[in-house]
Amino acid sequence: MTEVRKSKADKPPSWLERNMPTRESFEKIGFLKPFAHRIFHPALWRFTRRSVPRGVALGLLVGIFLLIPGIQIAGVALLALPVRANIPVGAAMTFLSMPATTPFILASSVFVGNWMLGLHADVARFQSLINSNAGFSEWSAWLLSDAAPALLFGLFAISVMSAIVGYILAAAFWRWRIMSKWRRRSKPVDARG
Repeated sequence: MTEVRKSKADKPPSWLERNMPTRESFEKIGFLKPFAHRIFHPALWRFTRRSVPRGVALGLLVGIFLLIPGIQIAGVALLALPVRANIPVGAAMTFLSMPATTPFILASSVFVGNWMLGLHADVARFQSLINSNAGFSEWSAWLLSDAAPALLFGLFAISVMSAIVGYILAAAFWRWRIMSKWRRRSKPVDARG
């Protein structure tokens, strides 16, 4: 009886493959059309040892600092041009700042901003402004308090550190993956048959 091997085309697509942004999904974003010839350059969509870690770092940097879902992916696409980062990986990394993680990111940012700047801001005030649909005057008062600088500086610090750690981990994972492939290839073939 012969064994039928399944090819990669026969396997169902993984969750990442189904949800990974495609060039076509970016083409539908209206304000990216002036940059389309650059954004859709094939080099920005290839998975290479340099572009993937850059995409991870850029996605974490933009995803954590901006925290606005539609703007994050467009920001990654535009910033990927000068740094030659992988756009799909960068866009996928922005999904780490989702509604479940956003309160943690905001609270951590205020804590880090307070610690680094020596301020005494309270994250509860920010949450109450969001929950009460505060008007312009309330947001203006918040911006003039200690909370806004603490939050913005903390977001910046956390996003930069996340980008650095993400880059190092992605580069190390890529290197480990390549090394393991080389080790498998260099093993002697068993001649016993």
